[in-house]
Amino acid sequence: MPKIPNIDQMLSMARNMAKQMEEQMDAVAVEGNSGGGMVSVKMDGHKRVQSLRIAPEAVDRADIEMLQDLVVAALNDAQAKVEEKLKSGLGGMGGGLPGGFPFGAL
Repeated sequence: MPKIPNIDQMLSMARNMAKQMEEQMDAVAVEGNSGGGMVSVKMDGHKRVQSLRIAPEAVDRADIEMLQDLVVAALNDAQAKVEEKLKSGLGGMGGGLPGGFPFGAL
């Protein structure tokens, strides 16, 4: 039967996991694109936009809606890439149980 840690051990494990997650989020940097690269968004692991680049040929005063769509698509692409990186990077942190605490490891 697995040994259940005391509350101090659980809190310590939770703090360590939170610190690891924060470090991984800080290290993530992605670039989302749309329109064949006409719009580019750089985003960090906290899903904060770091930069937005719009190629001059993407700007058409007669079709602002297209530019808006390109910006939205680039943002969504960047967000999806952040999610993917975080899922792959944080996948092993959950331990053996849904709550994230590997009771059997103690």
